[in-house]
Amino acid sequence: MTSAKTGVRPAARASVPGKKGRLLTGDRPTGKLHLGHYVGTLANRVRLQDDYDCFFLVADLHLLTTRLENLAEIRDNIREIVLDYLSVGIDPRRSTIVLQSLVPQTAQLQLIFSMLVSVPRLQRVPTLKDVMRDLHIQQPSLGLLAYPVLQAADILVVRGEIVPVGKDQASHLEVTREIARRFNEQFESVFPEPDTLIGEVGTLPGTDGKAKMSKSLDNAIYLSDDAATVTRKVMAMYTDPTRIHPTDPGHVEGNPVFIYHDAFNASKGEVEELKERYRKGTVGDVEVKRRLAIALNTFLESIRERRAKYRPSDVDEIIVAGSEKARVIAQETIELARQAMRMNYYG
Repeated sequence: MTSAKTGVRPAARASVPGKKGRLLTGDRPTGKLHLGHYVGTLANRVRLQDDYDCFFLVADLHLLTTRLENLAEIRDNIREIVLDYLSVGIDPRRSTIVLQSLVPQTAQLQLIFSMLVSVPRLQRVPTLKDVMRDLHIQQPSLGLLAYPVLQAADILVVRGEIVPVGKDQASHLEVTREIARRFNEQFESVFPEPDTLIGEVGTLPGTDGKAKMSKSLDNAIYLSDDAATVTRKVMAMYTDPTRIHPTDPGHVEGNPVFIYHDAFNASKGEVEELKERYRKGTVGDVEVKRRLAIALNTFLESIRERRAKYRPSDVDEIIVAGSEKARVIAQETIELARQAMRMNYYG
């Protein structure tokens, strides 16, 4: 059924046969992905691609909202992130990998959306204050202030229906829902109001014991690290600071080495044995770390094997093909929006 006012069809479900709906999520290309990313998002994305029509976005334009230096390295970062996607099991035959800047319709839609949201509304987004504090920004640029509007355009240009987010990003999604609702009420029903998919996001401490693994803190184990590098990093890991000698009873809870064992050691029996001996003081940190290095390298072996199958040209082809698919959908969206706004003057 089409609208009597403009002939625009109401926003339709964008799902493909056998899947629940169209899902979009992504990353800024700030560098290689690490085990913290795997636990927090990547493992879940691999599972989601079986249930949803997944679009995974490499958001290079978003990067400019907080960084205008060393832009020459972004291309390498884009390739590395896509390689990380592919290596953990994201399948370009089942999912679509998109480079944000290769979908110019996104910027056009952002401009339209910017007319539907006020500056005070954007200033109330909680994460804006967090970013400004963390990066010591006194006044946000227009690009940073409008970050949630660009995010709304990313999602809605492909008429995304599901967006997996952490709790800290839920406020951004509410802006997206408000913009979609405002457009549909002002003009015609073109955009879905996307649902948030807030899961139990796992966290992994850094190798130095800090609460979060981070490239900037140099406390990360990367998905692309070779076996020797992983072993070196594990053997230097922070453990129980109260334990002076290998025969001292140790603490397992909150100990980064055991958090990693729980997350990546496939032998749960071995993990429980090590925990029991550690608490009794009958196993030293060196052995616990050595076994962790073996477990991590076993886990990473299949990831390394998949990574080695792809040449840089293969990665580029996947990016171009996925972005082309997104552009086709995005152009349909722009035409629907222009028609709804009666701005399709010449077709």
